[in-house]
Parts: sequence; structure tokens; C-alpha cells
Amino acid sequence: MIDVALSVKGITKSFPGVKALDDVTFSVKKGSVHAFVGENGAGKSTLMKILYGNHFADAGNIEIEGKEVKIASPLDAQNLGLSIIFQELHLNPLLSIAENIFMGRMGRFVQKGFINWRKVNSEASTALERVGLKANPKKLVAELSVAEKQMVEIAKSLTFDIKILLMDEPSASLTKREFDILIGVIRDLKSNGITVVYISHRLEEIFEICDTVTVIRDGKIVDTKPIEEETHETVVHKMVGRTFETAFPEMHHNPGEVVLKVENLSRQGVIENTEFEARKGEVLGFSGLVGAGRTELCRMIFGVDYKDSGDVYIKGEKVRINSPNSAIKHGLAYLTEDRKQLGLILNFTVLMNISMVDLKKIMKGAFINRKKENTFSAEQIEKFNIRTPSSRQKVVNLSGGNQQKIVVAKWMCTDVDIFIFDEPTRGIDVGAKYEIYLLMNELIKAGKCVILISSELPEIVNLSNRVLIMRNGKITGELTGNDITSENVMRFAI
Repeated sequence: MIDVALSVKGITKSFPGVKALDDVTFSVKKGSVHAFVGENGAGKSTLMKILYGNHFADAGNIEIEGKEVKIASPLDAQNLGLSIIFQELHLNPLLSIAENIFMGRMGRFVQKGFINWRKVNSEASTALERVGLKANPKKLVAELSVAEKQMVEIAKSLTFDIKILLMDEPSASLTKREFDILIGVIRDLKSNGITVVYISHRLEEIFEICDTVTVIRDGKIVDTKPIEEETHETVVHKMVGRTFETAFPEMHHNPGEVVLKVENLSRQGVIENTEFEARKGEVLGFSGLVGAGRTELCRMIFGVDYKDSGDVYIKGEKVRINSPNSAIKHGLAYLTEDRKQLGLILNFTVLMNISMVDLKKIMKGAFINRKKENTFSAEQIEKFNIRTPSSRQKVVNLSGGNQQKIVVAKWMCTDVDIFIFDEPTRGIDVGAKYEIYLLMNELIKAGKCVILISSELPEIVNLSNRVLIMRNGKITGELTGNDITSENVMRFAI
């Protein structure tokens, strides 16, 4: 009996200016959950794309159940029993949930020349139930939150006849409740002999659900061991080449005057009579389950979405914010949770993405000063440790974590006083997370206000001066001091 589901030998892959994978060799036992961990840009996602036929290796070979295979396209991968959940969502926002789940496979539902939509929606509902997502399969994907889209991606992958499931940051936008459902799904797959290759920056997940862990750094395999032979500290040291005494820095909160006040903000069916205050020198955390309204609330404040009623005050003055541009003029910055769709222009260079928010810094009269622009972008690339061959590299070619660093960099360079961080560490490794926490600390030490939306309870608990918990579009609780615990947050959330 063959007990190796997947074997990779000598895989090498280069892109212009960078060697993404260097002689990568490993094997995955059948019916196991095998973790891959590493810093952003280490090569994890590139490896997954090669396994799924989105990229072609320069050298090396792949074996499935002892047989060498050629994977030249995603269709080849699917025919070999591979399915994947990408770190970046691959859904069409203008199609329904059901249409996305069975995209390219509608032929199975054709009866007498017509698609049997009742059957399509019925099977889609079954897939959604399996991942615990209560949503109408006819609903457009554009109307879903990032977390809900992630659950749709997971549901979609489970509708294939799979032997091996590749999961690239599947829990990045999920709350504890959704993650618990995901654990159940993975354990069910494992009990049925299906192999899972699991990528995550959340080490607590790795130790909870995985059997084996492989560490990759700078495109090379560092080590592979059974999970019981590792600790958080040993894994982190192998990933980044250094150790961390703590996962979170000591936050220097010094709450001062109220800089943002929201009164009776409402939008029918989304937010209901919400009001709160945020102060300079503090991190104000927003927590809640998926669909609670945290992101929707901040999008309304920032002028992205309309409101039915309510007022916003900046430093005591009532302001009218009806667009992101007016929000920026009033001293607000918003780091969106969906970097790919809303935070970056992927086909623009690193340089252009960093400088576009505040062009005044690099202007000379009516023209862009190219020397200033180059110097400015180089400084930010170094400051935020953005791994890129050059500032002229297109953002689409960088890893998800480095893309997120660019989103952070462009806003940190603006002259604003209120920062809204919406899932700022989604898909980011432990080292980069710590760097972002330190940047938040610098902001509040400088008297800025940080509003933090996060699905990771440890972030909310350890970084916040105060925590507001939302449920069904309302603020249901406020916690301060020693009352800020994971248990108390969840109590108000559910």
C-alpha cells in the first residue's frame, strides 16, 4: 500500500530578479495534515501554484501516490485529484454563490438543453451547509464579506472529487467560530483518507490540526518534523532565523482628547444607531463575528459606503464625509481588509502604489519629481522590509504578505491623525506581524488614534486600550483594562 500521497523532488523556480524556489524536496503522507510555514516571500504560495498548474517549475518533478505526473494546468490538477484554496480569493463578484461554486462545471446540470437551476442551487446549499455558511446560494458574491467569500472558496473546493487539498491561508479572515467549523471539515477529510497541505501564519492552528510541519525559508526547505517534536519557539526560529520573546510588544497607550465621535450612524439592514468615541494615543479595538458590521461601519465613516443617517465629528467639529478623498482631507486613513481588490493597483509598480496616496511629497510644481519619488519609495521599502527585486516590480508579482506591507507603507506615509486598520495582519508571517504592531505603537506614542478591526482575538486583547464588540450591526459591549479577555469578548459577540 502506498502511504505517500504527494512527493516533490528538486523543484526550482525563478522569476525576474529572484529565485523563488531552490531544489525543494519533500513528501506528504496519505491522509495526513501537512503544514508549510515560512516568512512572506519564502516561496510557499509559489510552490502551491506549481502543484496546481498555475506556474511551471524550471526543474524537478512531482509524484502523486508514487507515480510521476505532469501538471500543466489547473484542469490537469483537478483530474489528478488536487484542489486548492488560494490565499487570494478567486471568485467572480458579479456571479452568484452557486455559479461561483460550480463555475466551469455547469454541464453536469444541463437537462434537455437547459440548466437545472433548482439542482444547482440545491447542491450549492449542501456545500455551504458543510462549511457552516448560512447564505442564499443565489446571492451575488459582491454582497459578501471577505470572510464569507473565504467560506465559499472552501465550500467550492469540497465539491471536487479530491485526493489532496491544498489550503493557502484558508483561515486568514475567519473568526474563531468559523475556524472551529474549518477544523471539523479538515478532520472529516482526514478521516476519509484525504490529504491536506496546510499553509498558515497562525502557529496555534498548525499545532492544533497538523501532523507534520515543513519550514521553508528563502525558497529552500529548512526542516521537516512531526509536529509533536516542535514548539512555537523552534518553528519561529527556523522561519525567520531569530527568536521572539513575546508575540506582542508592550503598547504605550496614553489616551487623550476625543478625535473621532460617531453619533447614531445607521444604514438599513447593516448598521443600527451606532455611536462611539475614539481618542488620540490609543488603540480602539473592534471585535465581533463575521457579518457583525465592523467593516461596514468603518467604510461608512470613511465615505466608501453611504449612510441613511448619523453624524461624524473630527476633533469636535461636525464633518461631512462622502468620499474617501474627503476622509483623507479630514485626517483619516483606511487600510482595507481586501488588499487585492481595494488596497492596491496590482499592475502598478511598488513605487507607484506607495506614493499614490500623498503625491504632494514627491511633487515639484505641477510635475512629479522622479528623484524624490525614487528616494521616497526606497526609504519605505527599507523601512517596511518589503521584499522586492526593485521598486519597479509590479505588485501583482509579489507575495501576499509583501503586498500587505505596501498597503501599510502607503498609509503610514500620509499626514493623518486617525488610522483604521481593517485586518492588518491577514496573511502575514509572525515577523511581519510584530513589525506592524511596533508601527501601531509608534503611532499612538506620537498621539495618533488607531482603530483596529481584527478577527484574531489575541490581537484585540493584547493591542487594545478599549474594545468595542459588535453583533448584528450594533455595539453590544465595551471592555477596558483587565476586563479585556477573550472570554468577555466572545460573550458579547455571541
